[in-house]
Amino acid sequence: MGTSEESTKAPKQIPIEDPAKGSRVSGKWWKKDRKAFRIRSLGVNSSWRLKKEQRLKDQQFKAKLKELQDEKEKERQARVDKIKERRQKKEEKERYELLATKMHKKKLERLKRREKRNKLLKER
Repeated sequence: MGTSEESTKAPKQIPIEDPAKGSRVSGKWWKKDRKAFRIRSLGVNSSWRLKKEQRLKDQQFKAKLKELQDEKEKERQARVDKIKERRQKKEEKERYELLATKMHKKKLERLKRREKRNKLLKER
């Protein structure tokens, strides 16, 4: 039968994973190799290349985040400026209406032109 053929073969050889280690002295091949119990920090094991890549990713993320924040701030500032400008125009219009009741029309137009000219000179 098949059992006589198997018994004539040589004993089963255990494949050695690392030939530099050789075989165990005790012969207990089924036991696991024990390693030194040291808690290694993740930073020590990671290579310089991985750290560099991570740093680059972080920088890109921060740059994108800053860009989005700046864009949002610009939009907010534009809204604020628009509101301020609208209020100024409204106040100016009310003031001219008040002056119109007191002054002659031509004199009011001259006053508007003069104020506009002064405003442009002041902005320079």
